[in-house]
Amino acid sequence: LESTKANVQSRRCLQLQTTKDPESPAKDLRLQALLQALIRFEVPLKRDTVYATLDKAFSKGPDPRTSTQILNGLANKRALDMSLVCLSWHEMNKYELNNYHYCAIIDACAKSGVWKDALHLLSMMALRNVEPNAITFNAAISACEKG
Repeated sequence: LESTKANVQSRRCLQLQTTKDPESPAKDLRLQALLQALIRFEVPLKRDTVYATLDKAFSKGPDPRTSTQILNGLANKRALDMSLVCLSWHEMNKYELNNYHYCAIIDACAKSGVWKDALHLLSMMALRNVEPNAITFNAAISACEKG
């Protein structure tokens, strides 16, 4: 009986979450489709093709949260090269990057065991007036440990 109540409550909670933003499920599907498309690109990456894909997906400009989700997804797939191309696309288009964006890419460096790139990204943050926080430093330390 209690597990049935818990299931009903979790379904209600899920319904409340999805009814708050009617576009949320479609947005999640678009996000997953973009992530899969980015991961399927062959190495070596062709920047122009990746940029065109990102331009099409973010015709109105990316919101910071979606950008972070894409970069986190790429980090989880250990797609460091694609993460760096996405970072350069953001910079080229003058989109504001924050701690979350850099942390996601530094995490990709850690998962790929590339400590030099992680430290380079950390120094880039200072040049771009983005102050690293404890999470960013921990990600960089993790990259150094695994590298």
